[in-house]
Amino acid sequence: MSGSLSGRQRLERALAIVPWIASRGGTASIDEVCRRFDIDVEQLQSCLDTVSMVGVYPYTPDALLEVFMEPDHITVNLPEYFTRPLRLTPTQTFGLIAAGRALLALPDADPQGALARAIAKIENSTGVGSAVEIDIDPVPPEVREVLGAAIEAHQRIEIDHYNYNRDIWSTRMVDPWRIQAADGHWYLEGHCHQAADLRRFRIDRIGSVRVLDETFDPPAELPEFTAFAADHSLPTVTLDLAPAAAWVATQYPAEAIERLGDGTVRVTLAVSAPAWLERLLLRVGDDASIVEIDDSLRGTRAAAARRVLQHYLH
Repeated sequence: MSGSLSGRQRLERALAIVPWIASRGGTASIDEVCRRFDIDVEQLQSCLDTVSMVGVYPYTPDALLEVFMEPDHITVNLPEYFTRPLRLTPTQTFGLIAAGRALLALPDADPQGALARAIAKIENSTGVGSAVEIDIDPVPPEVREVLGAAIEAHQRIEIDHYNYNRDIWSTRMVDPWRIQAADGHWYLEGHCHQAADLRRFRIDRIGSVRVLDETFDPPAELPEFTAFAADHSLPTVTLDLAPAAAWVATQYPAEAIERLGDGTVRVTLAVSAPAWLERLLLRVGDDASIVEIDDSLRGTRAAAARRVLQHYLH
């Protein structure tokens, strides 16, 4: 392999190279490593540059990985904590299983591969596997196949996408980069030509996909994926949610969540469009009370109720 590696590629190779060298007595020739992992010396150096900064608190020299790259060989010394069996807390175990299952839900993941076998071993040894459920929106097979093929072939696509906040459908031309799962939903990430910027689209809100006869060059290194970035310029509403409406706190990106003693959940939400807040308030009904609301949003619940009533009277 020639050329520079992306950050993800460097990480993937470093995670494979270091354990492999350690399993061989802690030393291996550079030529052997390059052949084994199909990289050149410069790429090998880039993979190992950040490894020496990996460790645990307090990040003193004795708590860091030791990787020495000599002219003809590499030496790896693992700190003591790497030689002891890993003891996970119940919370860590739950998180590890949940993350692993989410990865297995990715398109083209191998349900019988090494990750699946490792998760099964953890579940069997801890007994917590049966208590873990991953609730994630499935990707419709036809959409997954079209998006996956377009991403692989670097083909531009056109999508019909529903904007929940504005309650409108729009057609977007997108250079698809990748599919990611976050917060129980699948997202398509790519360059949107209408916005002339990076955009993330929830796949369950994509009505149709059309592959165009155009190709694109993807970025050498993809940005860190975040499904939601808070916009502090938006007006906000703070709601007290009864237990029956507590799902709101996890279904929508929240700026603040507070669990009160009586089971009530207090949540602060950014409101990008009054129509979205109207629909939410109508949906939760008496299970939500407004604690604080931006002046620009006052009267939202009453206005929504009037519109619904008017609809039934005509």
